[in-house]
Amino acid sequence: MDALMAAFVAAILIEAGDRTPWLAAILGDRFEKRGVVIAATLLALALGNGVAGVGGGIVAAHLTPNARALLVSVALLSAGFGAFGRLKAPDRLAKWRIGAFATSFLGVAILAFGDRTQFATMAFAARSDAPVLAAIGATLGAGIVNAAGVLAGEPMRRQLPIRAIRIGTGLLLCAIGVISGLSALRLI
Repeated sequence: MDALMAAFVAAILIEAGDRTPWLAAILGDRFEKRGVVIAATLLALALGNGVAGVGGGIVAAHLTPNARALLVSVALLSAGFGAFGRLKAPDRLAKWRIGAFATSFLGVAILAFGDRTQFATMAFAARSDAPVLAAIGATLGAGIVNAAGVLAGEPMRRQLPIRAIRIGTGLLLCAIGVISGLSALRLI
């Protein structure tokens, strides 16, 4: 159960200032079929986090418990440091003419493939006895942030202090990553 909550919270923190909810907001405004965009986004996130969960389960068999804890630390530090970088606007997918569902599903799946949230999901899955819970938690956490983006729209997103959000979440993720790493190394 700890993997579910840890992945849920980590996904919310990581996604808060990420490009995926920005794209979701753009698509929600473009198609005005917000329910369809949310469903497609959730499905894309579930697929990506499911793959990460499976990967974590496979990797776990080859790692010691301390190595698994260090993997979580590295994933959190990676996500934290990544938040300090410049946020590049996602492609608006304006030339895609495949409908609200397909554009949202493929756009989010491609943008989120291998991102910081999936790396954290894989790490939490590797640390857990039930990797599926990490995938579910990450999907729910990321889904909440992305659904909020779709419902709020891009104009509302532009009013948010994204830089401050990214710095705050980056500092928090780095702090948790350092504490996790020191604990894995049995230094605290």
